[in-house]
Order: sequence, then C-alpha cells, then structure tokens
Amino acid sequence: MDALKSVFAGRTVLVTGDTGFKGAWLSLWLHLLGAKVVGLSLPAERSEDLFPRLGLGERILHQDGDIRDLDTVLSVMRKFEPEFCFHLAAQSLVRRSYLEPKLTFDTNVGGSVNVLEAIRHTPSVRVAIYVTSDKCYRNREWVFGYREEDELGGRDPYSASKAAAELLFSSYLDSFFGQRGELGIGSVRAGNVIGGGDWSEDRIVPDCIRALRADAPIRLRNPGATRPWQHVLEPLGGYLLLATKLFSDSMAYRGAWNFGPRVESGRSVEALVRAIVGQWGSGSIEVAPPTAANPHEARLLHLSCDKSYHSLGWQPRWNFERTVTETVDWYRRINAGESAWDVTSEQIHAYMRDLND
Repeated sequence: MDALKSVFAGRTVLVTGDTGFKGAWLSLWLHLLGAKVVGLSLPAERSEDLFPRLGLGERILHQDGDIRDLDTVLSVMRKFEPEFCFHLAAQSLVRRSYLEPKLTFDTNVGGSVNVLEAIRHTPSVRVAIYVTSDKCYRNREWVFGYREEDELGGRDPYSASKAAAELLFSSYLDSFFGQRGELGIGSVRAGNVIGGGDWSEDRIVPDCIRALRADAPIRLRNPGATRPWQHVLEPLGGYLLLATKLFSDSMAYRGAWNFGPRVESGRSVEALVRAIVGQWGSGSIEVAPPTAANPHEARLLHLSCDKSYHSLGWQPRWNFERTVTETVDWYRRINAGESAWDVTSEQIHAYMRDLND
C-alpha cells in the first residue's frame, strides 16, 4: 500500500467509466490511496450497482458525461488537469454487442479516439492506462496463451471493437505520443473478471446471484466454455503497478500488457457455477438446450502474462478458489445488510496485504 500511496496520494487521477463494475472498484482503490479521483461516465444503470452502493458520487469528483462526445472529454480534462488517466469506459458486453453493434463501435472505437485526442491536448497527463480486453486477439481457440504481439481480431462486434481500439492506441503512440517523451502510456488487456458488485446482464456471476437470491435454478447456455477467471482486483492491481512504472520511466514501459490468471484458474462455466453454488451453500443448475438464436461465443481463451511477470514483477495473487470465495462472500455479506463500502474496502486491503507477502 505504501508504495502505491507514494505515487498516487494527492495526485489528480481521471477514471473514465467510473460507474462501471471495474471502474468503481478502481475509483475506490485510488480514493483509499489518497488520490483526488475524477470520474467521467454515464450514470450507473441500476441503483444496486457498485458505484451508487458505495456512495462514490459523494466521495470523488464524478462528472456525468459520454465519451462519445469529444467536447465533454476535453472539457473534463481541461477543468481538472489530471496527471493520471485510466480509460475504462466501454460497452463491455459481448451479447449486447450483437444487439447494438453501432453503440458498441461508437463507444469502444469512437469514444477511445476522443480519450486519446483529449490526452494529446492535455499536457498535464503524465501517465495513461488504456484498457481494452483479452478479446482483442484473433481467437483461434488454441491452447496457447496469447502474447502481446499476437494478431488482433474479433468475430463478434465487441471483440472487433476492442481490436480496433488497440490499433487506435498503436497509431496514436506512433504518430503523436512518440514526440512526447514525458508521457508514459500503456494498453492493458484482461478479461473475465469477477467480483462483488457486478449486476450486468448476461454475465455469469450476476446471473448466478440473482438466481440464488430468488431460490431459482441457474440456467447455463454454454456450460463447457472455458474462461480464465480472475478476481477484479488482479488486473486492477496490474494497471496500478504499470502506472507507477510509467510514472518513473515513461519510455521503458510503453506498449501493450497482458494481465491474466494462471493457467490452472481456467475453468469451464459449469465448474465456476458449481463452485459458486458450493460457496453459497445452496442452489441448483439447469443447462439450457442449444438454440440457433444464441450468438457465437468463444469457448477457449487465455493470456500469456510472461511479459508482465518478467518486466513488471506482476503475478496473480488469488487462485481460483480464493477468487470464488471472495466474490461469493461479498454478495452474501451485502445480502445480509452489511455496508458495501466496508466490505469492498476490506477486500481491497486484504488484497494489498497479499501483494506485500
């Protein structure tokens, strides 16, 4: 904690997408580190989302706004003059991208252009962390982990939008930021994060918790799909570590970085759900019959994180079992009436202690 505090305490940090699942966790973490957090995002979609549950709107400098509007992004940048920028705002759901492809590309591509443009015109920014997804890689369903230099691509609109966002990043790095030696900037790729406070539609953990709270069966549409499950704090810890490295050496750590779990944390959807049910203490599972109406979803994908391990000293701290335990424990405690602020802060502090071990 002290090492991160020494970098972030008292500094202005902009988080786009602060009302989202990952954005709310990151904003709280930065707040606990003593940063002056500025958030830019659309309002939270649900009253039970993590951002309103934490009361972050009263604790950080949140600005309602849409990254698809360049003037809005520029205005926030000019007003607050952040030293750090974490770009997380996105349309982040694969299945929704089939229903709303234009919204997905407008947000994930057009919005990312606007953020990069705003960074280009904001001299105060010393470090920028540009978040895409593990799904930016052309998924060949192979057993090898994807490395940062592997081919980009995407079959579904969401994956394609994230691959395009990476091409944008590379173009701005080569065309504009190469001449700005004081700016440290990196793109980060992670996926299939789970943790407390996620209530998004068509995500397996929120679907499980909704069913468990209603004493209804959990219906699985793709039980055999294997995913690299990791707790949300794992990649966020990687983003923060990379930001500190870029702050100390803006040129040495530029580029793309993977932050994924160990290979043994890759489990099928069914295995994850059975672990959740076991941790919750009750529940049943049903497998939905396959239908041609279901859009394509990848069945196998994981990342090689050798670069992050060898160059940053980053590695996952929580294994699959600990990840499930912490995730289910969060929902169970909130369901019992505990404070979301206390439970979420406690888990951040527990993770920070494990970082120091």
